[in-house]
Amino acid sequence: MDSYISVLLALCFCTFANGLYFHIAETERKCFIEEIPGETSVIVNYKVELYDPRSGGFMPSSPGIGMHVEVRDPDDQIILSRVYSSEGRISFTSHTPGEHVICMYSNSTAWFSGSQLRVHLDIQVGEHAINYGDVVQKEKLSELQLRIRQLLDQVDQITKEQNYQRFREERFRQTSESTNSRVLWWSITQTAVLLIMGAWQMKHLKSFFEAKKLV
Repeated sequence: MDSYISVLLALCFCTFANGLYFHIAETERKCFIEEIPGETSVIVNYKVELYDPRSGGFMPSSPGIGMHVEVRDPDDQIILSRVYSSEGRISFTSHTPGEHVICMYSNSTAWFSGSQLRVHLDIQVGEHAINYGDVVQKEKLSELQLRIRQLLDQVDQITKEQNYQRFREERFRQTSESTNSRVLWWSITQTAVLLIMGAWQMKHLKSFFEAKKLV
């Protein structure tokens, strides 16, 4: 029963795709954090729209407007950094499990004269990043073979997610042990300082009383 629940939870983790939109000014930089297992494919689809003051809405952006996209891994190493057009698809593969930072900002401050941009963003991770239509055409798979391929990809993603959860648990355990060790040594240091100060005060008071011939 426990293993069955674990599989269901893993499926919930790995079967996600984030779709959203945000507004960005010409000097602004927007970053998003995605927790991604190791050796996992990620696809980022985006589309930029330009604010139209006459209609008060957003219209398709001009071809000159582009977005600079930068992706950093958990070790703060740059995986991808380049300028794309106003609409496109970005793909990369994570090699280190953990939090990946995806940042986007306009590639110029002069093309749209302070206007606001709306960026539609869709982040797909794991088997959701696989275009099975292309797979069918390329590998000439039957419907049954395609379904088996999808199940195998899902199982592979579940394994990666479970490995990532174990990685997170291990990292959390190490952090907890490190914190507990520091708290222990801090307590020992405080106790030692208090004992030394107490001994010094008693010695000082004894010397004071002897000097005053009170003892």
